[in-house]
Amino acid sequence: MIFENLLLGLKNVMSISSLLSVIIGTALGLFVGAMPGLSATMAIALLLPITFGMNPATGISMLASLYMGAMYGGSIAAILIKTPGTPAAAATVMDGYPLMQQGKAGKALGVSLVASLIGGVLSSIALLTIAPALGNLALQFGPVELFAVAVLGITIIGSLSQGSTLLGLLSGAIGLLLALVGMDPITGTPRFTFGSIYLFSGVPYTVALIGLFSIPQAIKLIQRDEEEKKTISKFTDRMLPTLQELKLMIPNTIRSSIIGIVTGIIPGTGGDTACWFAYNEAKRFSKDKDKFGKGSIEGLSAAESANNAVVGGALIPTLTLGIPGSSATAIIMGGLMVHGIMSGPTLMTEYADVTYTLIWALMISNIAMFALGLLFTRLAINVTKISDKVLAPIIIVLCVIGSFAINNSIFDVYLMFAFGILGYFMNKINMPTAPMVVGMILGQMLDTSLHQSLLIGQDSWAVFIKNPISAALLFIALVSILQSTPLFSIIKRKIKSKKSDEALG
Repeated sequence: MIFENLLLGLKNVMSISSLLSVIIGTALGLFVGAMPGLSATMAIALLLPITFGMNPATGISMLASLYMGAMYGGSIAAILIKTPGTPAAAATVMDGYPLMQQGKAGKALGVSLVASLIGGVLSSIALLTIAPALGNLALQFGPVELFAVAVLGITIIGSLSQGSTLLGLLSGAIGLLLALVGMDPITGTPRFTFGSIYLFSGVPYTVALIGLFSIPQAIKLIQRDEEEKKTISKFTDRMLPTLQELKLMIPNTIRSSIIGIVTGIIPGTGGDTACWFAYNEAKRFSKDKDKFGKGSIEGLSAAESANNAVVGGALIPTLTLGIPGSSATAIIMGGLMVHGIMSGPTLMTEYADVTYTLIWALMISNIAMFALGLLFTRLAINVTKISDKVLAPIIIVLCVIGSFAINNSIFDVYLMFAFGILGYFMNKINMPTAPMVVGMILGQMLDTSLHQSLLIGQDSWAVFIKNPISAALLFIALVSILQSTPLFSIIKRKIKSKKSDEALG
């Protein structure tokens, strides 16, 4: 059955429309990634309304290809102007920019491109092999287990968010409350609609996503000082690494890709975490540690292979369990829901054509990224010169058009701006927006599975403890919260202090 689905997905992705969507998505990703201040998450949110008129498999494949392309695109600005195009390219600056200063900008971009290709291909293979097996296991899940999965998804991404754990969990809780707006799925009673007929069907995911991720980004671009931006006119050296350099890169790149895949599978971590993990490990294993931070090809290739490997890794829990591995995959998951497809245990079977087309599209997007990278990276220098004051209004106009086009409703435009203002102030107080998105997406599953579970348990909450899978998942959720609390840190420090005293004694 899995083999048949793999062939079906490969057949679908080889159609002209699918291949074209992959190429366009990857090209857009390269452009967005190369623009300092923009992010793959924002671009996916903006592109989402365009996919409504497409076949679901084609549209979602375009979004995934954009995600992959943006991961490499972020290295262009990081290497050329010492400004990461995306947060995942933060570690790329460490050795990419020094190489550019040495007159090796082409080599730095070439190493980045090859490492991104290797990381992307390995993560696509992982997605192709791990996701079907995990999907079959997840098919055994009923309402009780699904409730625990939803709780785990919200708590993990909340507790792993950068900054305050409390703010991360609060953001997830707000997302849950927003998910309850609309008609109750069991009783059909309107909830939190404030008498507005526009809210009877709930808060539109896409409108919220566009507002939360795009409007704050546009405001940041308006506020940023143009004089701080740096530019480079051109580079003339060879791009692709030599055979000798490639041999040195391979072991380090494979190790870093594995780190990226594993990090991507853990919800809430993302490419910015993976690139630093891989960079630190590359330095630890290197025979020439002193070169790191001064133009090391090892450091550059580690960071770039890891952040591209995150893409496939993050899609594994998204497709199989319905738990987004990152904020970008949360929007892809929202895109599936807009097409009437719910991520989770049944996705790999009921919507096998969409799922396996997406997986193959991700694989092909790596080839498209490599080809487009070789052809257009030199031209991409000009992308970094676009004025923020020009870019910001374009983003806002696209936000208005995209949110209005969903339901042809001006109310959705107002709602989008409301979420945009909310997202801006959340950024100001360092409250992450990703947990809110996850809360909104998982809230519906949580609500329905809770009702069904209590019916199964005859209104007894003990049903979640009696079920071994549910109890284990809820325990993991509890541990993930406790590990991030200040109390846990204090206890951990005291235990370490006690052990060191005993060792000295």
